[in-house]
Amino acid sequence: MTVTAPEARMANPAALLPGAGEAIGGLIAATRAGGLPEPLLALVHLRVSLINGCASCVHGGTTDARAAGETDERLATVGVWREAPWFSEQERVALELAEHVTRLADRGDAVPDPLWAEVTRVFDEPARAALLLWIAVVNLFNRCNAPIRHVAGTGW
Repeated sequence: MTVTAPEARMANPAALLPGAGEAIGGLIAATRAGGLPEPLLALVHLRVSLINGCASCVHGGTTDARAAGETDERLATVGVWREAPWFSEQERVALELAEHVTRLADRGDAVPDPLWAEVTRVFDEPARAALLLWIAVVNLFNRCNAPIRHVAGTGW
């Protein structure tokens, strides 16, 4: 059997519509200014992308995480973070929230009150806003890149 390299179905939608890429870039910049550490953002990006099965975003999330100083142990276990010892309390709460927000339709209460109580205990309001927006942006990337089969490693 011969395996061929995947081909994208179309160019990135944000590159095709005037102002879309800039708007998304502005949202990313605002979110990054929210005070959350880059390694945490990278882990959340990777976890959300793993859930959504977006190869391009998993590649990008892994690349960003390595650039933020992530270790192979953490990268290899972000998909099973509950069973791995290397994640801080803040990271665990962020990863749990990321899973719930990404899987909105999987449960009646998108984010249960006990989880939200943990989120508010661990993150101040600007950090919560940044975290929620970051999860939404990553889901936006996943929901654009997966359907068009954006090829991992080819950039935006």
